[in-house]
Amino acid sequence: MKRKLLIVIYLCAFCLFTGTAQNQVKQTPNVVLIMADDVSWECFSCYGADDYQTPNIDKLAAEGVKFNHCYSTPLCTPSRVELMTGQYSFRNYTYFGYLNPNDKTIGNLMQDAGYKTAIAGKWQLNGLYHQAEGCTDNTRPYKAGFDEYCLWQLTRGARGENGGERFWSPLLESNGKMMSKQDNDQLYGPDIMSDFVCDFIDRNSDSPFFVYYPSVLVHDPFVPTPDNIGDEDRSHKGNNEPKEYDSKKENFVAMVAYLDKIVGKIVNKLDEVGQLENTIILFTADNGTNRRINSNWNGQVVHGGKGHTTNMGTHVPLIASWKGHGLEGVENNHLIDFSDFYATLAEAVNLNVDDHPDSRSFYAQIVGNNSTPRDWQFLHYQPYWGNFQGRQYIRNQQYKLYRSGNFYDISDDMEEKNNLSDDLTKKDKRAYKKLNKALNEMPPAPEKKGGRNASNRPIYPDWQNVVNPND
Repeated sequence: MKRKLLIVIYLCAFCLFTGTAQNQVKQTPNVVLIMADDVSWECFSCYGADDYQTPNIDKLAAEGVKFNHCYSTPLCTPSRVELMTGQYSFRNYTYFGYLNPNDKTIGNLMQDAGYKTAIAGKWQLNGLYHQAEGCTDNTRPYKAGFDEYCLWQLTRGARGENGGERFWSPLLESNGKMMSKQDNDQLYGPDIMSDFVCDFIDRNSDSPFFVYYPSVLVHDPFVPTPDNIGDEDRSHKGNNEPKEYDSKKENFVAMVAYLDKIVGKIVNKLDEVGQLENTIILFTADNGTNRRINSNWNGQVVHGGKGHTTNMGTHVPLIASWKGHGLEGVENNHLIDFSDFYATLAEAVNLNVDDHPDSRSFYAQIVGNNSTPRDWQFLHYQPYWGNFQGRQYIRNQQYKLYRSGNFYDISDDMEEKNNLSDDLTKKDKRAYKKLNKALNEMPPAPEKKGGRNASNRPIYPDWQNVVNPND
Protein backbone atom coordinates (compact mmCIF):
# COMPACT_ATOMS: atom_id res chain seq x y z
CA MET A 1 0.00 0.00 0.00
CA LYS A 2 2.75 2.40 0.93
CA ARG A 3 4.57 1.52 -2.25
CA LYS A 4 1.47 2.26 -4.35
CA LEU A 5 1.00 5.55 -2.52
CA LEU A 6 4.61 6.52 -3.21
CA ILE A 7 4.16 5.67 -6.89
CA VAL A 8 1.03 7.83 -7.08
CA ILE A 9 2.83 10.72 -5.36
CA TYR A 10 5.77 10.33 -7.73
CA LEU A 11 3.54 10.30 -10.80
CA CYS A 12 1.64 13.37 -9.59
CA ALA A 13 4.89 15.18 -8.93
CA PHE A 14 6.24 14.16 -12.32
CA CYS A 15 3.10 15.41 -14.08
CA LEU A 16 3.22 18.66 -12.12
CA PHE A 17 6.91 19.15 -13.00
CA THR A 18 6.30 18.29 -16.66
CA GLY A 19 3.34 20.64 -16.85
CA THR A 20 5.35 23.41 -15.23
CA ALA A 21 8.23 22.85 -17.65
CA GLN A 22 5.83 22.96 -20.60
CA ASN A 23 4.32 26.18 -19.30
CA GLN A 24 7.80 27.65 -18.96
CA VAL A 25 8.54 26.76 -22.58
CA LYS A 26 5.29 28.39 -23.71
CA GLN A 27 6.10 31.49 -21.71
CA THR A 28 9.66 31.75 -23.01
CA PRO A 29 9.81 34.98 -25.03
CA ASN A 30 10.52 34.94 -28.72
CA VAL A 31 13.20 37.40 -29.81
CA VAL A 32 13.34 39.46 -33.00
CA LEU A 33 16.58 41.41 -33.41
CA ILE A 34 16.52 43.97 -36.24
CA MET A 35 19.75 45.73 -37.20
CA ALA A 36 19.77 48.53 -39.77
CA ASP A 37 22.81 49.10 -41.99
CA ASP A 38 24.72 52.42 -42.11
CA VAL A 39 22.19 54.66 -40.37
CA SER A 40 22.34 56.22 -36.96
CA TRP A 41 20.32 58.05 -34.34
CA GLU A 42 20.02 61.32 -36.28
CA CYS A 43 17.83 59.56 -38.87
CA PHE A 44 15.00 58.44 -36.58
CA SER A 45 12.27 60.84 -35.53
CA CYS A 46 12.02 59.42 -31.99
CA TYR A 47 15.67 60.46 -31.54
CA GLY A 48 15.06 63.99 -32.81
CA ALA A 49 15.48 63.65 -36.60
CA ASP A 50 14.18 66.58 -38.65
CA ASP A 51 14.53 65.04 -42.13
CA TYR A 52 12.92 61.65 -41.53
CA GLN A 53 9.60 60.20 -40.37
CA THR A 54 9.76 56.74 -38.76
CA PRO A 55 6.34 56.11 -37.17
CA ASN A 56 6.71 52.35 -36.68
CA ILE A 57 10.09 52.62 -34.98
CA ASP A 58 8.76 55.56 -32.97
CA LYS A 59 5.87 53.38 -31.81
CA LEU A 60 8.27 50.70 -30.61
CA ALA A 61 10.06 53.37 -28.60
CA ALA A 62 6.79 54.70 -27.19
CA GLU A 63 5.76 51.19 -26.14
CA GLY A 64 9.18 50.14 -24.88
CA VAL A 65 12.60 51.44 -23.85
CA LYS A 66 14.62 53.91 -25.89
CA PHE A 67 18.30 53.69 -24.99
CA ASN A 68 20.22 56.93 -25.44
CA HIS A 69 23.74 55.54 -25.07
CA CYS A 70 24.24 52.45 -27.22
CA TYR A 71 27.62 52.18 -28.99
CA SER A 72 28.80 49.98 -31.83
CA THR A 73 32.06 49.99 -33.76
CA PRO A 74 32.26 52.47 -36.67
CA LEU A 75 32.19 49.80 -39.40
CA CYS A 76 29.84 46.98 -40.36
CA THR A 77 31.82 43.75 -39.94
CA PRO A 78 33.49 44.41 -36.58
CA SER A 79 30.09 45.49 -35.22
CA ARG A 80 28.41 42.36 -36.55
CA VAL A 81 31.09 40.06 -35.18
CA GLU A 82 30.96 41.79 -31.80
CA LEU A 83 27.18 41.58 -31.61
CA MET A 84 27.06 37.95 -32.75
CA THR A 85 29.83 36.66 -30.49
CA GLY A 86 29.64 38.95 -27.45
CA GLN A 87 33.38 39.63 -27.67
CA TYR A 88 35.44 42.78 -28.06
CA SER A 89 37.29 43.00 -31.36
CA PHE A 90 40.68 42.51 -29.70
CA ARG A 91 39.72 38.89 -28.96
CA ASN A 92 38.59 37.58 -32.34
CA TYR A 93 38.50 40.13 -35.18
CA THR A 94 41.15 39.58 -37.87
CA TYR A 95 39.66 40.37 -41.28
CA PHE A 96 37.00 42.60 -42.77
CA GLY A 97 34.01 40.55 -43.91
CA TYR A 98 34.93 37.52 -41.81
CA LEU A 99 33.48 35.68 -38.84
CA ASN A 100 35.63 32.85 -37.52
CA PRO A 101 33.43 29.76 -37.97
CA ASN A 102 34.73 28.40 -34.66
CA ASP A 103 33.14 31.26 -32.69
CA LYS A 104 29.89 30.57 -30.87
CA THR A 105 27.22 33.02 -31.97
CA ILE A 106 23.86 34.26 -30.72
CA GLY A 107 22.34 31.76 -33.16
CA ASN A 108 24.13 28.86 -31.43
CA LEU A 109 23.11 30.33 -28.09
CA MET A 110 19.43 30.43 -28.96
CA GLN A 111 19.53 26.92 -30.41
CA ASP A 112 21.00 25.74 -27.10
CA ALA A 113 17.89 27.21 -25.44
CA GLY A 114 15.62 25.19 -27.73
CA TYR A 115 14.67 27.97 -30.13
CA LYS A 116 13.90 27.76 -33.83
CA THR A 117 16.29 30.25 -35.44
CA ALA A 118 16.48 32.22 -38.67
CA ILE A 119 18.63 34.96 -40.20
CA ALA A 120 17.75 37.15 -43.17
CA GLY A 121 19.51 40.14 -44.67
CA LYS A 122 23.20 40.91 -45.00
CA TRP A 123 25.73 38.17 -44.17
CA GLN A 124 29.16 39.27 -45.48
CA LEU A 125 30.96 37.00 -42.98
CA ASN A 126 32.42 34.15 -45.06
CA GLY A 127 35.73 35.87 -45.78
CA LEU A 128 35.11 36.57 -49.45
CA TYR A 129 37.31 39.67 -49.43
CA HIS A 130 40.47 37.71 -48.60
CA GLN A 131 39.32 34.37 -50.03
CA ALA A 132 39.38 32.64 -46.66
CA GLU A 133 39.25 28.87 -46.50
CA GLY A 134 35.63 27.84 -46.86
CA CYS A 135 34.48 31.24 -48.14
CA THR A 136 32.19 29.55 -50.68
CA ASP A 137 30.62 27.28 -48.05
CA ASN A 138 26.89 28.01 -48.15
CA THR A 139 26.32 26.06 -44.92
CA ARG A 140 28.08 28.67 -42.74
CA PRO A 141 24.80 30.17 -41.47
CA TYR A 142 23.70 26.72 -40.32
CA LYS A 143 26.98 26.27 -38.48
CA ALA A 144 26.49 29.70 -36.91
CA GLY A 145 23.28 28.47 -35.31
CA PHE A 146 20.56 29.38 -37.79
CA ASP A 147 18.07 26.76 -38.91
CA GLU A 148 17.07 28.83 -41.93
CA TYR A 149 18.50 31.74 -43.88
CA CYS A 150 17.86 34.19 -46.72
CA LEU A 151 21.01 36.21 -47.25
CA TRP A 152 22.91 38.61 -49.44
CA GLN A 153 26.71 38.25 -49.79
CA LEU A 154 26.99 34.70 -48.49
CA THR A 155 29.18 33.02 -51.13
CA ARG A 156 28.98 35.76 -53.79
CA GLY A 157 29.99 39.40 -53.51
CA ALA A 158 28.39 42.49 -54.98
CA ARG A 159 30.84 42.94 -57.83
CA GLY A 160 31.95 40.90 -60.82
CA GLU A 161 30.22 38.75 -63.41
CA ASN A 162 28.96 36.31 -60.80
CA GLY A 163 28.12 38.94 -58.18
CA GLY A 164 25.05 40.99 -57.55
CA GLU A 165 23.65 43.89 -55.56
CA ARG A 166 21.09 43.72 -52.75
CA PHE A 167 18.20 45.93 -53.87
CA TRP A 168 16.66 45.64 -57.34
CA SER A 169 16.68 42.16 -58.95
CA PRO A 170 19.10 41.02 -56.22
CA LEU A 171 21.38 38.00 -56.03
CA LEU A 172 20.46 36.13 -52.85
CA GLU A 173 20.91 32.71 -51.28
CA SER A 174 18.21 31.00 -49.27
CA ASN A 175 18.53 27.71 -47.39
CA GLY A 176 21.23 26.36 -49.71
CA LYS A 177 19.61 27.58 -52.92
CA MET A 178 21.00 30.32 -55.15
CA MET A 179 18.41 32.92 -56.13
CA SER A 180 19.85 34.55 -59.24
CA LYS A 181 19.28 38.05 -60.53
CA GLN A 182 17.06 36.48 -63.18
CA ASP A 183 15.06 34.56 -60.56
CA ASN A 184 14.47 37.84 -58.70
CA ASP A 185 14.01 40.04 -61.77
CA GLN A 186 12.03 43.22 -61.00
CA LEU A 187 11.82 42.29 -57.30
CA TYR A 188 13.12 44.33 -54.37
CA GLY A 189 15.60 42.57 -52.07
CA PRO A 190 14.33 43.97 -48.73
CA ASP A 191 10.81 42.76 -49.67
CA ILE A 192 12.07 39.25 -50.37
CA MET A 193 14.05 39.06 -47.13
CA SER A 194 11.34 40.55 -44.91
CA ASP A 195 8.77 38.21 -46.51
CA PHE A 196 11.09 35.36 -45.52
CA VAL A 197 11.14 36.64 -41.92
CA CYS A 198 7.34 36.90 -41.80
CA ASP A 199 6.92 33.42 -43.29
CA PHE A 200 9.32 31.99 -40.70
CA ILE A 201 7.34 33.63 -37.89
CA ASP A 202 4.11 32.30 -39.38
CA ARG A 203 5.42 28.72 -39.55
CA ASN A 204 6.99 28.73 -36.08
CA SER A 205 4.45 30.64 -34.02
CA ASP A 206 3.72 27.58 -31.85
CA SER A 207 7.29 27.26 -30.56
CA PRO A 208 9.94 29.68 -29.27
CA PHE A 209 11.73 31.38 -32.15
CA PHE A 210 14.62 33.76 -32.68
CA VAL A 211 14.91 35.97 -35.75
CA TYR A 212 18.03 37.98 -36.53
CA TYR A 213 17.31 40.46 -39.32
CA PRO A 214 20.45 42.41 -40.28
CA SER A 215 18.71 44.54 -42.89
CA VAL A 216 20.43 45.61 -46.10
CA LEU A 217 18.70 48.99 -45.74
CA VAL A 218 19.91 51.72 -45.79
CA HIS A 219 23.40 51.02 -47.10
CA ASP A 220 24.41 52.55 -50.42
CA PRO A 221 23.84 52.50 -53.36
CA PHE A 222 21.17 55.09 -52.66
CA VAL A 223 18.47 53.98 -55.09
CA PRO A 224 14.68 54.28 -55.11
CA THR A 225 12.45 51.96 -53.09
CA PRO A 226 9.15 50.51 -54.34
CA ASP A 227 7.46 53.57 -52.84
CA ASN A 228 9.33 56.16 -54.92
CA ILE A 229 10.68 54.32 -57.98
CA GLY A 230 7.75 55.08 -60.26
CA ASP A 231 8.51 53.93 -63.81
CA GLU A 232 12.29 53.72 -63.32
CA ASP A 233 14.33 50.61 -64.10
CA ARG A 234 13.72 47.70 -61.68
CA SER A 235 16.24 45.39 -63.32
CA HIS A 236 19.66 44.89 -61.75
CA LYS A 237 20.72 48.09 -63.50
CA GLY A 238 18.34 49.89 -61.16
CA ASN A 239 21.02 49.59 -58.45
CA ASN A 240 23.04 52.41 -60.04
CA GLU A 241 22.62 55.44 -57.79
CA PRO A 242 22.20 58.97 -59.18
CA LYS A 243 25.15 61.34 -59.33
CA GLU A 244 23.48 64.43 -57.84
CA TYR A 245 23.54 64.79 -54.06
CA ASP A 246 19.91 65.94 -53.82
CA SER A 247 18.73 62.80 -55.63
CA LYS A 248 20.90 60.59 -53.43
CA LYS A 249 19.52 62.25 -50.30
CA GLU A 250 15.96 61.89 -51.60
CA ASN A 251 16.52 58.17 -52.09
CA PHE A 252 18.20 57.86 -48.70
CA VAL A 253 15.18 59.45 -47.00
CA ALA A 254 12.93 57.03 -48.89
CA MET A 255 15.11 54.09 -47.82
CA VAL A 256 14.86 55.08 -44.16
CA ALA A 257 11.08 55.30 -44.58
CA TYR A 258 11.01 51.85 -46.20
CA LEU A 259 13.12 50.39 -43.40
CA ASP A 260 10.53 51.75 -40.99
CA LYS A 261 7.76 50.24 -43.12
CA ILE A 262 9.39 46.81 -42.90
CA VAL A 263 9.70 47.13 -39.12
CA GLY A 264 5.96 47.75 -39.04
CA LYS A 265 5.39 44.77 -41.32
CA ILE A 266 7.25 42.43 -38.96
CA VAL A 267 5.47 43.82 -35.89
CA ASN A 268 2.11 43.34 -37.63
CA LYS A 269 2.99 39.74 -38.45
CA LEU A 270 3.82 39.08 -34.79
CA ASP A 271 0.45 40.56 -33.83
CA GLU A 272 -1.35 38.56 -36.51
CA VAL A 273 -0.03 35.21 -35.22
CA GLY A 274 -0.74 36.15 -31.60
CA GLN A 275 2.92 36.43 -30.56
CA LEU A 276 3.43 40.18 -30.17
CA GLU A 277 3.08 40.10 -26.37
CA ASN A 278 5.39 37.11 -26.20
CA THR A 279 8.19 38.66 -28.25
CA ILE A 280 11.09 40.90 -27.30
CA ILE A 281 11.77 43.21 -30.25
CA LEU A 282 15.19 44.83 -30.42
CA PHE A 283 16.02 47.50 -32.99
CA THR A 284 19.52 48.90 -33.52
CA ALA A 285 22.04 49.79 -36.25
CA ASP A 286 25.57 48.60 -37.01
CA ASN A 287 27.42 51.95 -37.18
CA GLY A 288 27.13 55.59 -38.09
CA THR A 289 25.47 56.97 -41.20
CA ASN A 290 27.31 57.06 -44.53
CA ARG A 291 29.66 60.04 -44.59
CA ARG A 292 28.10 61.33 -47.82
CA ILE A 293 24.81 62.01 -46.02
CA ASN A 294 24.09 65.16 -44.01
CA SER A 295 20.99 65.30 -41.83
CA ASN A 296 19.15 67.95 -39.87
CA TRP A 297 18.79 66.90 -36.25
CA ASN A 298 17.39 68.98 -33.42
CA GLY A 299 18.08 72.15 -35.38
CA GLN A 300 21.66 71.36 -36.36
CA VAL A 301 23.38 69.58 -39.23
CA VAL A 302 24.88 66.17 -38.45
CA HIS A 303 27.42 64.73 -40.88
CA GLY A 304 27.42 60.97 -41.27
CA GLY A 305 30.37 59.43 -39.40
CA LYS A 306 30.70 55.86 -40.67
CA GLY A 307 34.26 54.59 -40.34
CA HIS A 308 35.29 57.18 -37.75
CA THR A 309 35.32 56.87 -33.97
CA THR A 310 33.49 60.12 -33.24
CA ASN A 311 29.98 60.08 -31.82
CA MET A 312 28.61 60.15 -35.38
CA GLY A 313 30.41 56.90 -36.18
CA THR A 314 29.75 54.86 -33.04
CA HIS A 315 26.57 56.13 -31.36
CA VAL A 316 23.62 54.05 -32.61
CA PRO A 317 19.92 53.73 -31.80
CA LEU A 318 18.67 50.95 -29.54
CA ILE A 319 15.00 50.32 -28.84
CA ALA A 320 13.67 47.36 -26.86
CA SER A 321 9.96 46.61 -26.83
CA TRP A 322 8.21 43.74 -25.03
CA LYS A 323 4.55 44.57 -25.02
CA GLY A 324 2.84 43.77 -21.74
CA HIS A 325 6.06 42.65 -20.01
CA GLY A 326 8.74 45.30 -20.47
CA LEU A 327 8.86 48.93 -19.47
CA GLU A 328 6.77 51.28 -21.58
CA GLY A 329 7.66 54.76 -22.80
CA VAL A 330 10.96 54.91 -20.92
CA GLU A 331 14.22 56.61 -21.90
CA ASN A 332 17.29 54.87 -20.51
CA ASN A 333 20.69 56.57 -20.14
CA HIS A 334 22.74 53.50 -19.17
CA LEU A 335 25.74 52.64 -21.32
CA ILE A 336 25.19 49.75 -23.74
CA ASP A 337 27.99 48.14 -25.76
CA PHE A 338 27.42 45.99 -28.86
CA SER A 339 28.98 43.04 -27.06
CA ASP A 340 26.09 43.21 -24.57
CA PHE A 341 23.47 41.69 -26.87
CA TYR A 342 24.93 38.23 -26.25
CA ALA A 343 24.50 38.28 -22.47
CA THR A 344 21.10 39.96 -22.81
CA LEU A 345 19.71 37.19 -25.01
CA ALA A 346 21.21 34.61 -22.69
CA GLU A 347 19.47 36.10 -19.66
CA ALA A 348 16.18 36.34 -21.55
CA VAL A 349 16.25 32.57 -22.15
CA ASN A 350 17.82 31.64 -18.79
CA LEU A 351 21.24 30.56 -20.05
CA ASN A 352 24.56 31.14 -18.28
CA VAL A 353 27.34 32.84 -20.26
CA ASP A 354 30.18 33.16 -17.79
CA ASP A 355 32.54 32.32 -20.66
CA HIS A 356 31.80 35.70 -22.28
CA PRO A 357 33.57 38.25 -20.08
CA ASP A 358 33.02 41.26 -22.37
CA SER A 359 29.24 41.05 -22.42
CA ARG A 360 26.96 42.60 -19.80
CA SER A 361 23.21 42.01 -19.97
CA PHE A 362 20.77 44.90 -20.31
CA TYR A 363 17.74 42.61 -19.89
CA ALA A 364 16.99 44.15 -16.49
CA GLN A 365 16.73 47.58 -18.09
CA ILE A 366 14.09 46.21 -20.50
CA VAL A 367 11.85 44.72 -17.80
CA GLY A 368 12.54 47.22 -15.02
CA ASN A 369 14.54 45.07 -12.62
CA ASN A 370 17.43 46.33 -10.52
CA SER A 371 20.76 46.18 -12.33
CA THR A 372 24.38 47.23 -12.22
CA PRO A 373 25.02 49.14 -15.44
CA ARG A 374 28.38 49.71 -17.09
CA ASP A 375 30.66 52.46 -15.80
CA TRP A 376 32.26 52.78 -19.24
CA GLN A 377 32.09 51.58 -22.84
CA PHE A 378 35.24 50.45 -24.63
CA LEU A 379 36.23 50.33 -28.29
CA HIS A 380 39.15 48.51 -29.90
CA TYR A 381 38.81 49.48 -33.56
CA GLN A 382 40.94 47.83 -36.23
CA PRO A 383 38.93 48.10 -39.43
CA TYR A 384 41.20 46.20 -41.86
CA TRP A 385 39.34 48.11 -44.57
CA GLY A 386 39.82 51.30 -46.55
CA ASN A 387 41.92 54.14 -45.19
CA PHE A 388 40.41 54.10 -41.70
CA GLN A 389 42.95 54.09 -38.90
CA GLY A 390 42.95 51.77 -35.91
CA ARG A 391 42.09 53.45 -32.62
CA GLN A 392 41.19 52.62 -29.06
CA TYR A 393 39.09 54.59 -26.59
CA ILE A 394 37.06 54.29 -23.42
CA ARG A 395 34.10 56.51 -22.58
CA ASN A 396 31.11 57.17 -20.38
CA GLN A 397 28.00 59.21 -21.12
CA GLN A 398 29.92 62.50 -21.05
CA TYR A 399 33.65 61.94 -21.56
CA LYS A 400 35.80 60.01 -24.03
CA LEU A 401 39.49 59.14 -23.52
CA TYR A 402 41.64 57.83 -26.35
CA ARG A 403 44.77 55.73 -25.93
CA SER A 404 46.63 58.68 -27.44
CA GLY A 405 45.66 60.75 -24.39
CA ASN A 406 43.14 62.93 -26.23
CA PHE A 407 40.21 63.65 -23.94
CA TYR A 408 36.82 65.09 -24.92
CA ASP A 409 33.58 66.21 -23.34
CA ILE A 410 31.27 64.54 -25.86
CA SER A 411 28.14 66.08 -24.38
CA ASP A 412 29.28 69.44 -25.75
CA ASP A 413 31.65 68.37 -28.52
CA MET A 414 30.27 65.55 -30.71
CA GLU A 415 32.82 66.18 -33.46
CA GLU A 416 35.72 66.08 -30.96
CA LYS A 417 37.27 69.38 -31.92
CA ASN A 418 38.24 70.51 -28.40
CA ASN A 419 40.88 68.32 -26.75
CA LEU A 420 40.68 68.91 -22.99
CA SER A 421 43.80 67.00 -21.98
CA ASP A 422 45.84 70.16 -21.25
CA ASP A 423 43.08 72.13 -19.54
CA LEU A 424 41.16 69.95 -17.09
CA THR A 425 38.73 71.12 -14.43
CA LYS A 426 38.44 69.17 -11.17
CA LYS A 427 35.44 67.30 -12.57
CA ASP A 428 37.35 66.55 -15.78
CA LYS A 429 40.31 65.22 -13.79
CA ARG A 430 38.13 62.83 -11.79
CA ALA A 431 36.59 61.43 -14.95
CA TYR A 432 39.99 61.22 -16.70
CA LYS A 433 41.49 59.30 -13.80
CA LYS A 434 38.66 56.77 -13.69
CA LEU A 435 38.62 56.18 -17.44
CA ASN A 436 42.39 55.99 -17.66
CA LYS A 437 42.48 53.32 -14.95
CA ALA A 438 40.06 51.17 -16.95
CA LEU A 439 41.89 51.85 -20.22
CA ASN A 440 45.16 50.61 -18.71
CA GLU A 441 43.55 47.22 -18.13
CA MET A 442 43.03 46.77 -21.87
CA PRO A 443 45.39 45.13 -24.38
CA PRO A 444 47.63 47.22 -26.63
CA ALA A 445 45.97 49.60 -29.04
CA PRO A 446 45.72 48.47 -32.67
CA GLU A 447 48.19 49.68 -35.23
CA LYS A 448 47.11 53.01 -36.68
CA LYS A 449 47.42 51.68 -40.22
CA GLY A 450 46.02 48.18 -40.34
CA GLY A 451 44.29 48.04 -43.72
CA ARG A 452 43.40 45.04 -45.84
CA ASN A 453 47.06 44.32 -46.61
CA ALA A 454 48.24 44.31 -42.98
CA SER A 455 50.55 41.39 -42.27
CA ASN A 456 50.37 41.76 -38.49
CA ARG A 457 46.88 40.93 -37.15
CA PRO A 458 47.25 40.47 -33.40
CA ILE A 459 44.41 39.26 -31.21
CA TYR A 460 44.22 38.60 -27.47
CA PRO A 461 41.56 35.89 -26.98
CA ASP A 462 42.64 35.07 -23.42
CA TRP A 463 42.88 38.62 -22.13
CA GLN A 464 41.55 39.10 -18.60
CA ASN A 465 37.93 39.76 -17.77
CA VAL A 466 37.72 43.54 -18.01
CA VAL A 467 33.96 44.12 -17.84
CA ASN A 468 33.09 42.03 -14.81
CA PRO A 469 36.47 41.73 -13.02
CA ASN A 470 34.98 40.13 -9.91
CA ASP A 471 33.36 37.26 -11.81
